[in-house]
Amino acid sequence: QVQLVESGGGLVQPGGSLRLSCAASGTIFSIYAMGWYHQAPGKQRELVATITRGGSTNYADSVKGRFTISRDNAKNTVYLQMNSLKPEDTAVYYCAAAYHLPRYDYWGQGTQVTVSS
Repeated sequence: QVQLVESGGGLVQPGGSLRLSCAASGTIFSIYAMGWYHQAPGKQRELVATITRGGSTNYADSVKGRFTISRDNAKNTVYLQMNSLKPEDTAVYYCAAAYHLPRYDYWGQGTQVTVSS
């Protein structure tokens, strides 16, 4: 079992920045990739960014150049640095862990990000 706990969400003005954190615990040695998803009200959950064990990253087109996913293996933590935030980035952001992409096996509880003036 793997446990994921997100933090760092909140209210920010358009153009602002936030950094989300996802702390992983449990049997994480066989996890291949970590990802961030978001889900806006009335919409499906969408993949935002992925980082593999080897450090390869992938981003949704809507966040390329604005968001950066990274990991600190010593702390078993994955981060999502979000810059130049837009109102359409407003959503609940979920951290996820995968043994084999594209399926994610474990999910965090989510953290709310609201971009509004």
